[in-house]
Amino acid sequence: MRTNKLKRSEKKRLKEEEREQRLREREIARLRRKKNRPLTFVSAFFILIFVSLIGYLVYFDAIKSEDFINSPYNTRQDTFSDRVVRGSIQSSDGEVLAQTNVYEDGTEERTYPFSNIFAHAVGYDTNGKSGLESEANFQLLTSHSFFLEQMKNEFLGKKNQGDTVISSLNADLQTTAYNSLGDRRGAVVVLEPSTGRILAMVSKPDFDPNTIAQNWDTLVNDESNSSLLNRATNGAYPPGSTFKIVTALDYFRQKGSLEGYSYLCQGSITVDDHTIQCYNGAVHGQEDFYSAFAHSCNCAFADMGLGLGGDTLKSTAEGLLFNRALPLNSYKTSRFTLDKDSPNALVMQTSIGQGNTLVSPMHMALITSAIANDGILMKPTMIDKIVNNSGDTVRETEKTEYKRLMTRNEANILGKLMKNVVENGTASALNGRGYTVAGKTGSAEFDENGSSHSWFVGYSNVDDPDIAIAVIVENGGTGSEAAVPIAADVFDAYYFD
Repeated sequence: MRTNKLKRSEKKRLKEEEREQRLREREIARLRRKKNRPLTFVSAFFILIFVSLIGYLVYFDAIKSEDFINSPYNTRQDTFSDRVVRGSIQSSDGEVLAQTNVYEDGTEERTYPFSNIFAHAVGYDTNGKSGLESEANFQLLTSHSFFLEQMKNEFLGKKNQGDTVISSLNADLQTTAYNSLGDRRGAVVVLEPSTGRILAMVSKPDFDPNTIAQNWDTLVNDESNSSLLNRATNGAYPPGSTFKIVTALDYFRQKGSLEGYSYLCQGSITVDDHTIQCYNGAVHGQEDFYSAFAHSCNCAFADMGLGLGGDTLKSTAEGLLFNRALPLNSYKTSRFTLDKDSPNALVMQTSIGQGNTLVSPMHMALITSAIANDGILMKPTMIDKIVNNSGDTVRETEKTEYKRLMTRNEANILGKLMKNVVENGTASALNGRGYTVAGKTGSAEFDENGSSHSWFVGYSNVDDPDIAIAVIVENGGTGSEAAVPIAADVFDAYYFD
Protein backbone atom coordinates (compact mmCIF):
# COMPACT_ATOMS: atom_id res chain seq x y z
CA MET A 1 0.00 0.00 0.00
CA ARG A 2 2.82 2.30 0.85
CA THR A 3 4.34 1.51 -2.49
CA ASN A 4 1.15 2.63 -4.27
CA LYS A 5 1.18 5.91 -2.39
CA LEU A 6 4.75 6.55 -3.43
CA LYS A 7 3.87 5.85 -7.02
CA ARG A 8 0.91 8.24 -6.96
CA SER A 9 3.05 10.92 -5.31
CA GLU A 10 5.75 10.46 -7.94
CA LYS A 11 3.25 10.78 -10.77
CA LYS A 12 1.81 13.92 -9.25
CA ARG A 13 5.28 15.40 -8.88
CA LEU A 14 6.13 14.58 -12.48
CA LYS A 15 2.90 16.15 -13.71
CA GLU A 16 3.64 19.25 -11.67
CA GLU A 17 7.11 19.47 -13.14
CA GLU A 18 5.71 19.05 -16.65
CA ARG A 19 3.18 21.78 -16.04
CA GLU A 20 5.86 24.10 -14.68
CA GLN A 21 8.07 23.25 -17.64
CA ARG A 22 5.27 24.16 -20.07
CA LEU A 23 4.69 27.43 -18.20
CA ARG A 24 8.41 28.26 -18.36
CA GLU A 25 8.45 27.47 -22.09
CA ARG A 26 5.40 29.65 -22.66
CA GLU A 27 7.00 32.48 -20.69
CA ILE A 28 10.24 32.14 -22.64
CA ALA A 29 8.30 32.17 -25.93
CA ARG A 30 6.34 35.21 -24.78
CA LEU A 31 9.52 37.03 -23.87
CA ARG A 32 11.06 36.11 -27.22
CA ARG A 33 8.01 37.40 -29.09
CA LYS A 34 8.11 40.60 -27.10
CA LYS A 35 11.81 40.96 -27.79
CA ASN A 36 11.36 40.22 -31.51
CA ARG A 37 8.36 42.49 -32.01
CA PRO A 38 10.41 45.59 -32.98
CA LEU A 39 12.41 43.44 -35.39
CA THR A 40 9.16 42.16 -36.89
CA PHE A 41 7.90 45.69 -37.42
CA VAL A 42 11.19 46.75 -38.98
CA SER A 43 11.19 43.70 -41.25
CA ALA A 44 7.58 44.33 -42.31
CA PHE A 45 8.41 47.99 -42.98
CA PHE A 46 11.31 47.12 -45.25
CA ILE A 47 9.30 44.42 -47.02
CA LEU A 48 6.56 46.98 -47.66
CA ILE A 49 9.11 49.45 -49.07
CA PHE A 50 10.60 46.72 -51.26
CA VAL A 51 7.19 45.66 -52.61
CA SER A 52 6.23 49.32 -53.22
CA LEU A 53 9.51 49.93 -55.05
CA ILE A 54 8.99 46.89 -57.26
CA GLY A 55 5.41 48.03 -57.95
CA TYR A 56 6.53 51.54 -58.88
CA LEU A 57 9.29 50.21 -61.14
CA VAL A 58 6.73 48.08 -62.97
CA TYR A 59 4.35 51.08 -63.24
CA PHE A 60 7.15 53.40 -64.38
CA ASP A 61 8.38 50.96 -67.01
CA ALA A 62 4.89 50.29 -68.37
CA ILE A 63 3.29 53.74 -68.07
CA LYS A 64 5.66 56.61 -67.32
CA SER A 65 9.03 55.69 -68.82
CA GLU A 66 8.17 56.92 -72.31
CA ASP A 67 6.96 60.28 -70.99
CA PHE A 68 10.13 60.66 -68.94
CA ILE A 69 12.40 59.75 -71.84
CA ASN A 70 10.41 62.00 -74.17
CA SER A 71 10.79 65.03 -71.90
CA PRO A 72 12.33 67.97 -73.78
CA TYR A 73 14.69 68.33 -70.80
CA ASN A 74 16.13 64.87 -71.46
CA THR A 75 19.22 65.74 -73.47
CA ARG A 76 20.16 62.07 -73.91
CA GLN A 77 17.37 61.48 -76.44
CA ASP A 78 19.58 62.57 -79.30
CA THR A 79 21.96 59.69 -78.58
CA PHE A 80 19.25 57.44 -80.08
CA SER A 81 20.14 58.94 -83.46
CA ASP A 82 23.39 56.94 -83.38
CA ARG A 83 21.39 53.82 -84.18
CA VAL A 84 18.05 55.10 -85.56
CA VAL A 85 17.24 57.20 -88.62
CA ARG A 86 14.80 59.89 -87.48
CA GLY A 87 11.27 59.00 -88.57
CA SER A 88 8.92 61.04 -90.74
CA ILE A 89 6.04 63.31 -89.79
CA GLN A 90 2.91 63.10 -91.95
CA SER A 91 -0.37 64.99 -92.13
CA SER A 92 -3.66 63.21 -91.48
CA ASP A 93 -4.35 63.29 -95.22
CA GLY A 94 -1.10 61.54 -96.12
CA GLU A 95 1.28 64.38 -96.96
CA VAL A 96 4.90 64.19 -95.79
CA LEU A 97 5.64 67.17 -93.54
CA ALA A 98 9.15 66.23 -92.39
CA GLN A 99 11.53 63.46 -93.44
CA THR A 100 15.15 62.40 -93.20
CA ASN A 101 17.02 61.79 -96.44
CA VAL A 102 19.93 59.35 -96.18
CA TYR A 103 22.60 59.67 -98.87
CA GLU A 104 25.03 57.06 -100.19
CA ASP A 105 27.86 58.30 -98.02
CA GLY A 106 25.67 57.88 -94.92
CA THR A 107 25.03 61.56 -94.28
CA GLU A 108 21.54 62.53 -93.25
CA GLU A 109 19.48 65.63 -94.01
CA ARG A 110 16.20 66.62 -92.41
CA THR A 111 13.89 68.23 -94.96
CA TYR A 112 10.47 69.89 -94.84
CA PRO A 113 8.60 69.61 -98.18
CA PHE A 114 6.06 72.35 -97.27
CA SER A 115 8.78 74.81 -96.23
CA ASN A 116 7.19 77.69 -94.24
CA ILE A 117 3.59 76.46 -94.26
CA PHE A 118 3.93 74.15 -91.23
CA ALA A 119 6.85 76.04 -89.68
CA HIS A 120 5.48 76.43 -86.15
CA ALA A 121 3.24 73.36 -86.04
CA VAL A 122 5.84 70.84 -87.21
CA GLY A 123 8.79 72.89 -85.96
CA TYR A 124 12.47 72.22 -86.57
CA ASP A 125 15.19 69.76 -85.53
CA THR A 126 18.26 71.99 -85.78
CA ASN A 127 19.55 74.48 -83.19
CA GLY A 128 17.21 72.87 -80.69
CA LYS A 129 13.72 71.59 -81.36
CA SER A 130 10.19 72.96 -81.53
CA GLY A 131 6.67 71.91 -82.52
CA LEU A 132 6.04 68.25 -83.28
CA GLU A 133 9.77 67.71 -83.75
CA SER A 134 10.10 68.36 -80.01
CA GLU A 135 6.83 66.84 -78.81
CA ALA A 136 7.36 63.55 -80.69
CA ASN A 137 11.14 63.43 -80.49
CA PHE A 138 11.23 60.09 -78.65
CA GLN A 139 8.79 58.41 -81.04
CA LEU A 140 10.71 59.66 -84.08
CA LEU A 141 13.94 58.20 -82.67
CA THR A 142 12.36 54.88 -81.70
CA SER A 143 12.14 51.97 -84.14
CA HIS A 144 9.41 49.34 -84.02
CA SER A 145 10.59 47.66 -87.20
CA PHE A 146 10.22 43.85 -87.40
CA PHE A 147 12.66 42.45 -84.84
CA LEU A 148 14.50 40.26 -87.36
CA GLU A 149 15.05 43.34 -89.51
CA GLN A 150 16.40 45.20 -86.49
CA MET A 151 18.73 42.32 -85.62
CA LYS A 152 20.00 42.18 -89.21
CA ASN A 153 20.66 45.93 -89.30
CA GLU A 154 22.48 45.86 -85.98
CA PHE A 155 24.61 42.93 -87.18
CA LEU A 156 25.47 44.86 -90.35
CA GLY A 157 26.10 48.08 -88.45
CA LYS A 158 23.19 49.85 -90.16
CA LYS A 159 20.67 52.15 -88.53
CA ASN A 160 17.05 51.11 -88.08
CA GLN A 161 14.26 53.29 -89.44
CA GLY A 162 12.49 55.41 -86.83
CA ASP A 163 8.72 55.33 -86.46
CA THR A 164 6.43 57.67 -88.38
CA VAL A 165 4.26 60.22 -86.59
CA ILE A 166 0.82 60.63 -88.19
CA SER A 167 -0.31 64.07 -87.10
CA SER A 168 -3.85 65.42 -86.87
CA LEU A 169 -2.86 68.34 -89.11
CA ASN A 170 -4.76 68.57 -92.39
CA ALA A 171 -2.53 69.77 -95.22
CA ASP A 172 -5.38 71.30 -97.21
CA LEU A 173 -6.78 73.31 -94.28
CA GLN A 174 -3.30 74.35 -93.18
CA THR A 175 -2.38 75.54 -96.67
CA THR A 176 -5.68 77.38 -97.03
CA ALA A 177 -5.26 79.18 -93.70
CA TYR A 178 -1.63 80.00 -94.52
CA ASN A 179 -2.46 81.46 -97.93
CA SER A 180 -5.50 83.33 -96.65
CA LEU A 181 -3.51 85.05 -93.89
CA GLY A 182 -1.07 86.09 -96.61
CA ASP A 183 1.75 88.44 -95.65
CA ARG A 184 -0.10 89.78 -92.59
CA ARG A 185 0.93 89.07 -89.02
CA GLY A 186 -1.36 86.87 -86.97
CA ALA A 187 -2.48 83.32 -86.34
CA VAL A 188 -5.13 80.77 -87.26
CA VAL A 189 -6.11 77.72 -85.19
CA VAL A 190 -8.58 75.04 -86.32
CA LEU A 191 -9.82 72.31 -83.96
CA GLU A 192 -12.20 69.37 -84.05
CA PRO A 193 -14.44 70.06 -81.01
CA SER A 194 -15.58 66.47 -80.42
CA THR A 195 -12.03 65.05 -80.29
CA GLY A 196 -9.62 67.91 -79.59
CA ARG A 197 -7.63 67.15 -82.75
CA ILE A 198 -5.72 70.20 -84.02
CA LEU A 199 -6.38 70.36 -87.77
CA ALA A 200 -4.44 73.54 -88.58
CA MET A 201 -2.16 75.95 -86.74
CA VAL A 202 -0.63 78.88 -88.62
CA SER A 203 1.50 81.69 -87.23
CA LYS A 204 3.06 84.61 -89.09
CA PRO A 205 5.71 85.95 -89.52
CA ASP A 206 7.23 82.52 -90.08
CA PHE A 207 10.46 80.88 -91.22
CA ASP A 208 11.71 78.10 -93.46
CA PRO A 209 12.78 75.12 -91.30
CA ASN A 210 14.92 73.89 -94.21
CA THR A 211 17.29 76.84 -93.69
CA ILE A 212 16.97 77.28 -89.93
CA ALA A 213 20.67 76.62 -89.29
CA GLN A 214 21.87 79.15 -91.87
CA ASN A 215 19.42 81.84 -90.74
CA TRP A 216 19.51 81.16 -86.99
CA ASP A 217 21.38 84.27 -85.89
CA THR A 218 19.12 86.49 -87.98
CA LEU A 219 15.96 84.84 -86.64
CA VAL A 220 16.86 85.00 -82.96
CA ASN A 221 17.95 88.63 -83.18
CA ASP A 222 15.02 89.89 -85.25
CA GLU A 223 12.91 91.46 -82.49
CA SER A 224 10.69 93.34 -84.93
CA ASN A 225 9.23 90.14 -86.44
CA SER A 226 9.77 87.48 -83.74
CA SER A 227 9.39 84.88 -86.48
CA LEU A 228 10.26 81.96 -84.17
CA LEU A 229 7.38 82.86 -81.84
CA ASN A 230 4.32 80.69 -82.33
CA ARG A 231 1.65 83.36 -82.06
CA ALA A 232 -1.10 80.72 -82.05
CA THR A 233 -0.08 79.32 -78.66
CA ASN A 234 2.31 81.90 -77.21
CA GLY A 235 0.91 85.16 -78.54
CA ALA A 236 -0.74 87.43 -75.97
CA TYR A 237 -3.45 89.75 -77.33
CA PRO A 238 -6.35 91.77 -75.94
CA PRO A 239 -9.39 89.67 -76.87
CA GLY A 240 -11.57 92.59 -77.92
CA SER A 241 -15.24 91.81 -78.38
CA THR A 242 -14.64 88.04 -78.47
CA PHE A 243 -14.44 88.41 -74.67
CA LYS A 244 -18.12 89.35 -74.67
CA ILE A 245 -18.66 85.58 -74.76
CA VAL A 246 -17.25 85.50 -71.21
CA THR A 247 -19.27 88.52 -70.08
CA ALA A 248 -22.44 86.98 -71.56
CA LEU A 249 -21.80 83.70 -69.74
CA ASP A 250 -21.28 85.51 -66.44
CA TYR A 251 -24.49 87.49 -66.94
CA PHE A 252 -26.45 84.29 -67.61
CA ARG A 253 -24.98 82.64 -64.52
CA GLN A 254 -25.82 85.58 -62.30
CA LYS A 255 -29.28 86.35 -63.69
CA GLY A 256 -30.38 82.86 -64.75
CA SER A 257 -31.82 84.11 -68.04
CA LEU A 258 -31.21 86.52 -70.90
CA GLU A 259 -34.90 87.29 -71.24
CA GLY A 260 -36.04 90.70 -70.10
CA TYR A 261 -32.71 92.39 -70.70
CA SER A 262 -33.09 95.85 -72.22
CA TYR A 263 -30.61 98.62 -72.92
CA LEU A 264 -30.85 101.92 -74.80
CA CYS A 265 -27.59 102.47 -76.66
CA GLN A 266 -26.84 106.12 -77.38
CA GLY A 267 -23.38 105.50 -78.82
CA SER A 268 -21.41 106.13 -75.62
CA ILE A 269 -21.54 105.60 -71.87
CA THR A 270 -19.70 107.68 -69.23
CA VAL A 271 -19.11 106.57 -65.64
CA ASP A 272 -16.65 108.24 -63.22
CA ASP A 273 -15.41 110.50 -66.04
CA HIS A 274 -14.51 107.44 -68.16
CA THR A 275 -16.28 107.10 -71.51
CA ILE A 276 -16.81 103.95 -73.57
CA GLN A 277 -17.97 104.31 -77.18
CA CYS A 278 -19.42 101.83 -79.62
CA TYR A 279 -17.34 101.24 -82.74
CA ASN A 280 -17.30 104.35 -84.95
CA GLY A 281 -19.75 105.97 -82.54
CA ALA A 282 -22.63 103.77 -83.77
CA VAL A 283 -25.93 104.31 -81.98
CA HIS A 284 -27.77 100.98 -81.69
CA GLY A 285 -30.87 102.28 -79.93
CA GLN A 286 -33.09 99.95 -77.91
CA GLU A 287 -31.60 96.48 -77.63
CA ASP A 288 -32.34 93.13 -76.05
CA PHE A 289 -29.49 90.79 -75.14
CA TYR A 290 -29.36 89.02 -78.51
CA SER A 291 -29.19 92.22 -80.54
CA ALA A 292 -26.60 93.77 -78.18
CA PHE A 293 -24.41 90.69 -78.67
CA ALA A 294 -25.00 90.54 -82.44
CA HIS A 295 -24.14 94.24 -82.87
CA SER A 296 -21.22 93.89 -80.42
CA CYS A 297 -22.53 96.91 -78.49
CA ASN A 298 -19.73 98.20 -76.26
CA CYS A 299 -22.05 100.44 -74.26
CA ALA A 300 -24.41 97.61 -73.36
CA PHE A 301 -21.61 95.29 -72.27
CA ALA A 302 -19.77 98.00 -70.33
CA ASP A 303 -22.99 98.72 -68.45
CA MET A 304 -23.53 94.99 -68.00
CA GLY A 305 -20.04 94.56 -66.52
CA LEU A 306 -20.69 97.30 -63.95
CA GLY A 307 -23.79 95.44 -62.85
CA LEU A 308 -21.93 92.15 -62.54
CA GLY A 309 -18.77 93.41 -60.84
CA GLY A 310 -15.14 92.39 -61.13
CA ASP A 311 -15.39 89.50 -58.68
CA THR A 312 -17.95 87.43 -60.60
CA LEU A 313 -16.31 88.20 -63.93
CA LYS A 314 -13.02 86.94 -62.50
CA SER A 315 -14.62 83.70 -61.30
CA THR A 316 -16.20 83.04 -64.71
CA ALA A 317 -13.03 83.94 -66.60
CA GLU A 318 -10.87 81.68 -64.45
CA GLY A 319 -13.40 78.89 -64.93
CA LEU A 320 -12.63 79.29 -68.64
CA LEU A 321 -8.89 78.90 -67.87
CA PHE A 322 -7.78 82.54 -67.68
CA ASN A 323 -4.90 82.72 -65.15
CA ARG A 324 -4.85 78.91 -65.33
CA ALA A 325 -2.82 76.15 -66.95
CA LEU A 326 -3.87 75.08 -70.44
CA PRO A 327 -3.74 71.44 -71.62
CA LEU A 328 -0.84 72.15 -73.98
CA ASN A 329 2.89 71.44 -74.02
CA SER A 330 3.80 75.04 -74.82
CA TYR A 331 1.59 78.06 -74.24
CA LYS A 332 1.28 81.55 -72.83
CA THR A 333 -0.98 81.77 -69.78
CA SER A 334 -3.88 84.11 -70.44
CA ARG A 335 -4.19 87.06 -68.08
CA PHE A 336 -7.23 88.45 -66.26
CA THR A 337 -6.77 91.04 -63.51
CA LEU A 338 -10.22 92.17 -62.33
CA ASP A 339 -11.36 91.64 -58.75
CA LYS A 340 -14.00 93.08 -56.40
CA ASP A 341 -11.91 96.20 -55.75
CA SER A 342 -11.25 97.09 -59.40
CA PRO A 343 -12.29 100.65 -60.39
CA ASN A 344 -15.34 101.12 -62.60
CA ALA A 345 -13.27 102.28 -65.56
CA LEU A 346 -11.28 99.02 -65.59
CA VAL A 347 -14.45 96.94 -65.15
CA MET A 348 -16.03 98.67 -68.14
CA GLN A 349 -12.93 98.20 -70.29
CA THR A 350 -12.50 94.56 -69.31
CA SER A 351 -16.15 93.70 -69.95
CA ILE A 352 -15.70 94.57 -73.63
CA GLY A 353 -12.35 92.75 -73.96
CA GLN A 354 -9.94 95.61 -73.36
CA GLY A 355 -8.27 96.63 -70.09
CA ASN A 356 -5.45 94.35 -68.93
CA THR A 357 -6.83 91.11 -70.32
CA LEU A 358 -4.57 89.11 -72.64
CA VAL A 359 -5.26 85.82 -74.38
CA SER A 360 -3.77 83.56 -77.05
CA PRO A 361 -5.61 82.50 -80.22
CA MET A 362 -5.33 78.87 -79.11
CA HIS A 363 -7.04 79.67 -75.81
CA MET A 364 -9.93 81.36 -77.61
CA ALA A 365 -10.15 78.34 -79.92
CA LEU A 366 -10.36 76.04 -76.88
CA ILE A 367 -13.20 78.08 -75.35
CA THR A 368 -15.04 78.08 -78.68
CA SER A 369 -14.47 74.35 -79.05
CA ALA A 370 -15.99 73.71 -75.60
CA ILE A 371 -19.08 75.75 -76.53
CA ALA A 372 -19.44 73.66 -79.70
CA ASN A 373 -19.02 70.43 -77.68
CA ASP A 374 -21.84 71.00 -75.16
CA GLY A 375 -19.49 72.66 -72.67
CA ILE A 376 -16.82 69.95 -72.59
CA LEU A 377 -13.24 70.77 -73.55
CA MET A 378 -11.43 67.81 -75.07
CA LYS A 379 -7.69 67.57 -74.51
CA PRO A 380 -6.09 69.06 -77.64
CA THR A 381 -3.67 66.86 -79.56
CA MET A 382 -1.58 67.06 -82.71
CA ILE A 383 -0.68 63.35 -82.92
CA ASP A 384 -3.18 60.82 -84.24
CA LYS A 385 -0.98 57.73 -84.11
CA ILE A 386 2.51 56.27 -84.42
CA VAL A 387 3.25 53.65 -87.10
CA ASN A 388 6.38 51.66 -87.91
CA ASN A 389 8.14 51.55 -91.27
CA SER A 390 5.75 48.81 -92.45
CA GLY A 391 2.70 50.94 -91.66
CA ASP A 392 1.65 48.89 -88.64
CA THR A 393 0.13 50.94 -85.81
CA VAL A 394 2.35 51.18 -82.74
CA ARG A 395 0.13 53.46 -80.69
CA GLU A 396 -2.99 55.57 -81.18
CA THR A 397 -3.76 58.75 -79.26
CA GLU A 398 -6.82 58.40 -77.06
CA LYS A 399 -9.37 61.18 -77.27
CA THR A 400 -9.97 62.29 -73.69
CA GLU A 401 -12.06 64.90 -71.91
CA TYR A 402 -9.96 67.59 -70.25
CA LYS A 403 -12.59 69.51 -68.34
CA ARG A 404 -16.19 70.67 -68.43
CA LEU A 405 -15.99 74.46 -68.78
CA MET A 406 -19.74 75.09 -68.68
CA THR A 407 -23.05 73.27 -68.54
CA ARG A 408 -24.76 71.96 -71.65
CA ASN A 409 -27.46 74.64 -71.23
CA GLU A 410 -24.88 77.42 -70.93
CA ALA A 411 -23.12 76.20 -74.07
CA ASN A 412 -26.47 76.10 -75.88
CA ILE A 413 -27.26 79.70 -74.87
CA LEU A 414 -23.85 80.95 -76.04
CA GLY A 415 -24.26 79.00 -79.27
CA LYS A 416 -27.56 80.74 -79.98
CA LEU A 417 -25.99 84.14 -79.32
CA MET A 418 -23.09 83.34 -81.65
CA LYS A 419 -25.36 81.99 -84.38
CA ASN A 420 -27.31 85.26 -84.27
CA VAL A 421 -24.05 87.16 -84.84
CA VAL A 422 -23.71 85.35 -88.18
CA GLU A 423 -27.37 85.60 -89.15
CA ASN A 424 -28.03 89.18 -88.04
CA GLY A 425 -24.81 90.78 -86.86
CA THR A 426 -21.17 91.55 -87.49
CA ALA A 427 -20.27 88.18 -89.06
CA SER A 428 -23.09 88.13 -91.63
CA ALA A 429 -20.55 87.46 -94.42
CA LEU A 430 -20.54 83.84 -93.17
CA ASN A 431 -24.29 83.46 -93.59
CA GLY A 432 -25.81 81.51 -96.48
CA ARG A 433 -22.61 79.80 -97.68
CA GLY A 434 -23.96 76.24 -97.75
CA TYR A 435 -23.17 75.50 -94.11
CA THR A 436 -24.19 77.05 -90.80
CA VAL A 437 -21.81 79.02 -88.56
CA ALA A 438 -21.93 80.42 -85.05
CA GLY A 439 -19.27 82.96 -84.13
CA LYS A 440 -18.13 86.24 -82.62
CA THR A 441 -16.07 89.02 -84.14
CA GLY A 442 -13.73 91.27 -82.24
CA SER A 443 -11.76 94.49 -82.69
CA ALA A 444 -9.03 94.71 -80.06
CA GLU A 445 -7.45 98.14 -79.68
CA PHE A 446 -3.74 97.99 -78.87
CA ASP A 447 -2.46 101.57 -79.00
CA GLU A 448 -3.51 105.13 -78.20
CA ASN A 449 -4.37 105.80 -81.84
CA GLY A 450 -7.20 103.29 -81.78
CA SER A 451 -5.46 100.77 -84.04
CA SER A 452 -6.98 97.34 -83.58
CA HIS A 453 -6.36 93.65 -84.12
CA SER A 454 -9.04 91.78 -86.05
CA TRP A 455 -10.56 88.73 -84.32
CA PHE A 456 -13.02 85.99 -85.19
CA VAL A 457 -13.90 82.85 -83.24
CA GLY A 458 -16.60 80.39 -84.24
CA TYR A 459 -17.62 76.92 -85.33
CA SER A 460 -19.41 75.37 -88.28
CA ASN A 461 -22.37 73.01 -88.78
CA VAL A 462 -24.03 74.44 -85.68
CA ASP A 463 -26.40 71.54 -84.89
CA ASP A 464 -23.60 68.95 -85.06
CA PRO A 465 -20.34 70.95 -85.04
CA ASP A 466 -17.49 69.89 -87.30
CA ILE A 467 -14.69 72.40 -86.71
CA ALA A 468 -13.95 75.36 -84.45
CA ILE A 469 -11.67 78.23 -85.45
CA ALA A 470 -9.88 81.22 -83.99
CA VAL A 471 -8.36 83.89 -86.23
CA ILE A 472 -6.40 87.00 -85.34
CA VAL A 473 -4.90 89.48 -87.78
CA GLU A 474 -2.61 91.98 -86.14
CA ASN A 475 -3.56 95.57 -86.94
CA GLY A 476 -6.29 94.19 -89.18
CA GLY A 477 -9.11 96.52 -88.13
CA THR A 478 -12.53 95.10 -87.35
CA GLY A 479 -13.22 91.39 -87.13
CA SER A 480 -15.46 91.52 -90.17
CA GLU A 481 -12.76 93.22 -92.25
CA ALA A 482 -9.86 90.78 -91.94
CA ALA A 483 -10.56 87.78 -89.69
CA VAL A 484 -13.99 86.75 -91.01
CA PRO A 485 -12.82 86.35 -94.65
CA ILE A 486 -10.01 84.05 -93.48
CA ALA A 487 -12.48 81.95 -91.50
CA ALA A 488 -14.71 81.80 -94.59
CA ASP A 489 -11.82 80.47 -96.67
CA VAL A 490 -11.09 77.75 -94.12
CA PHE A 491 -14.76 76.73 -93.83
CA ASP A 492 -15.09 76.63 -97.63
CA ALA A 493 -11.97 74.45 -97.90
CA TYR A 494 -13.36 72.05 -95.28
CA TYR A 495 -16.74 71.62 -96.98
CA PHE A 496 -16.06 72.12 -100.66
CA ASP A 497 -12.43 71.25 -101.51
